[in-house]
Formats: sequence, C-alpha cells, structure tokens
Amino acid sequence: MPLIKDNEVRQNTWIYVEDGDVGATPNGISVPLDVLLDDPAPLYARNTPLGVRLQPEDDPLDLEPHLDRLDLIEVSFPKYTDGRGYSQAQLLRRRMGYTGELRAVGHVLRDQLLYMHRSGFDAYVTDRAGLPSVMEAMDEFSSFYQPAADRAQSVFAARHGL
Repeated sequence: MPLIKDNEVRQNTWIYVEDGDVGATPNGISVPLDVLLDDPAPLYARNTPLGVRLQPEDDPLDLEPHLDRLDLIEVSFPKYTDGRGYSQAQLLRRRMGYTGELRAVGHVLRDQLLYMHRSGFDAYVTDRAGLPSVMEAMDEFSSFYQPAADRAQSVFAARHGL
C-alpha cells in the first residue's frame, strides 16, 4: 500500500513485525504495543529506527516512558467506523507532546484524511486514495471552528484577534 507523507507518495521502508521476532533487518521496525512493553531492551539494542503500532483498544499513555525513543507511531484503523484512533492521535500530539511521525494505517479513506490531519497524523498508508485525491481532501476547508492538534487558528480566535 502506498505511503503518503509530506504531500508526496514515498517508499515505505518500515517493517511491521507482529510477533516481535525482529531479525536482522537494517530497516526501521514497528511492533505491537504489548511487544514493546513486555521487553523493550532488545528493541532498543538494535540501534535502528523503532516504531510501535497502536490498536484501537491500546492506551497511548502506556507509551509515555518510551516516546523519546520512538521514531514512528502507527495508529491502526481496522474499520472505517472506528474513530478511537483520532483520540489516540490527539493524546499523543496535544497532551503527550509526541513530535515524531504519526501514521494512520488500515482503513484510511479519503473522506477522513483532513480530520486525521487535524488530529495530528502526518502520514497515511492507504490504497483507497491517490496523491491528487489526498491533496484535494487537505484543501476542502480553509477555516475551522474548533482548535485541533494541527494548531490551525480557529475562526473564533481569528475573529477576536487571539
């Protein structure tokens, strides 16, 4: 599936290792949250980029002691109707101050991309939307009433000079 980041399609060099058997790959690896929490030492010892994949039921607060060592956090959207990933992204960006790559994976639909971006995502793995469609989605609205993780000025703040 294509990776869309920084307004372009990029090669995805990350490998998702579900069972935690990281092997000897030189690429960055992403593991499930429970693998990271069970024994992070061998993952840190690899001295290669490290990421974690959150499932909707995972608590992002469990990552707090590891945030400074994570280059990537993937948030899984197993169904397009499951919006818990938006809350996870908001927690990671706004409350926990995570500044690394935050990637949406799974059922990532074009109609959701702007809201994902506003929630804090900066990369998307999707086979359901090409780059032109993603760029259109990001520009559909120019103003917003509520503040979000993207730090765009809200209509209220602009109107009142805040």
